[in-house]
Amino acid sequence: MKMRRLAFLIMAAALFVAVSNTESYSQTRKELLRENQKLRRAIDSLQRILDDSEIEVADTTTSGDTINPGNIGFLNSELYENITPGENPDSLLSIYYLQRQMATANLPAVEDVENANYTSNIPDEVYIENLKKMNSFISLPYNSVVKNYIILYTERMPKRAANMLGLASYYLPIFENIFDSYGLPKELAAMAIIESALNPFAVSSANAKGLWQFIYSAAKQYNLQVDSYVDERFDPEKSCDAAARFLKDSYTIFGDWALAISSYNCGPGNVNKAIKRAGSRDFWSIYPYLPKETRGYMPSFVGALYMLKYYQNYNIVPDKPSMPAHVDTFMIHKNLHFEQISEVIGIPVQELRQLNPQYLKDIIPGDSKGMLLRLPYNYTVPFVDNEKTIYNYKDSIFFNPIVYSRYKSADEGGSSRIYHKVRKGQTLASIAKRYGVTVSQIKDWNNLSSKTKSVKTGRTLIIYRNAVSNTSRSSSSSSSSSSASSSSSSKSNASSSKSSGGTRTYTVKKGDTLYGIAKKHNMSLNDLLKMNGLTAKSTIHAGKKLKVK
Repeated sequence: MKMRRLAFLIMAAALFVAVSNTESYSQTRKELLRENQKLRRAIDSLQRILDDSEIEVADTTTSGDTINPGNIGFLNSELYENITPGENPDSLLSIYYLQRQMATANLPAVEDVENANYTSNIPDEVYIENLKKMNSFISLPYNSVVKNYIILYTERMPKRAANMLGLASYYLPIFENIFDSYGLPKELAAMAIIESALNPFAVSSANAKGLWQFIYSAAKQYNLQVDSYVDERFDPEKSCDAAARFLKDSYTIFGDWALAISSYNCGPGNVNKAIKRAGSRDFWSIYPYLPKETRGYMPSFVGALYMLKYYQNYNIVPDKPSMPAHVDTFMIHKNLHFEQISEVIGIPVQELRQLNPQYLKDIIPGDSKGMLLRLPYNYTVPFVDNEKTIYNYKDSIFFNPIVYSRYKSADEGGSSRIYHKVRKGQTLASIAKRYGVTVSQIKDWNNLSSKTKSVKTGRTLIIYRNAVSNTSRSSSSSSSSSSASSSSSSKSNASSSKSSGGTRTYTVKKGDTLYGIAKKHNMSLNDLLKMNGLTAKSTIHAGKKLKVK
């Protein structure tokens, strides 16, 4: 109640100051509108604080949930109470270190867990009963493999489990909302634990990136922007939205969540092959025919859900990250550098990176199209008040044509962005040698003067792995890509003919599947089916004409 009264008093004071300001002197219509916008934002932020003071964590679904009526409650509600809004000025520092710690964790290989014989004092009957109590919409099986994964998550790595639970308290509510918006089970949010251990900067050996580990081709198929400046695979919300659409397509194909979840790891094609070889659509029947790295995916999913629900039974205390209470979103329509925002309104660059991980070079390329910027609510008013100043601040330096072209020369082409925190005694030369890049590249990527010889201990530098040979590769790769493009273009024209209305006609070839055709034309399966009046059970034959984008 004290918090409630305080919020009301602050809100009343804000209103009084605003009214006093508007009455004290004559203002133009434009100034009045700007003042009104500032006031609305201030009141909105205060209202959020007020709401937070009396918030209660609800069950993961509501009675009106079309996918899973009733109270699923598969996550322990106390998990969400571990976030401390706005606990310190550097509010995302805690979660940043959690992610870095998790990125270096060496989890046991899937095949090791699959073939292990982990033991526990807990009888099988208790595991089985606990799984039933979770009342999950997705069937949660139990056998020796699932048991191994439950023990792994709950007993064999308590520190890592505490780390993941801390990150889950921040990310999983975001993911649940996205899956719920597509009418999908909220349990699917736990897949991000298996994919990336909830590290948004994760990059796999196959160059899959982000929390949801999309490879380049899959990212483009689901309309994630990937270029020299922006990689939306690192954006938690957009990548989860793409994952939700993928899983919805996969469930349309298989009609079984175990199969759809497995297909996220190895692709629908490999799951279909396993079904044909097994002569069955039952997950455990096709289990031996799945790729080795996929077999443990569904059991690991069950183990992760079990940990999320019952971690307290194992005396696991989630790490407690401090977060901004709320985040405001702005649409940026002009090129903007993180350093411009940071130096004008004082927000740490690392915090901007944490909230906007999709911007690879700390640049928001707003000139091409509107781009989103996320800011903690306490920086909202300073940003609005100083927006013009921020855009103009050192713009001739940050967006000098020469400097700008150097950013372009760091085009990824297979390279991956990492962050290096400078330790005592390290020099630019030693850091460059460690990562196989040049000192001048490090200077370019971090806006350092050409005369800079050393950097302060504790500073975080951006490094792009494998970027050193990109420039020399460009001429040969462009010619090969050009010939490949013309080749693929001629192949496409052989089976497709242009049509009006943004669609074309595709002639089905032998061996084609509906999913394969959709993927080939960068469409979702649902869009292809709707466009042609088909269902997931429809059959196609060679020579059939289909409308595609």
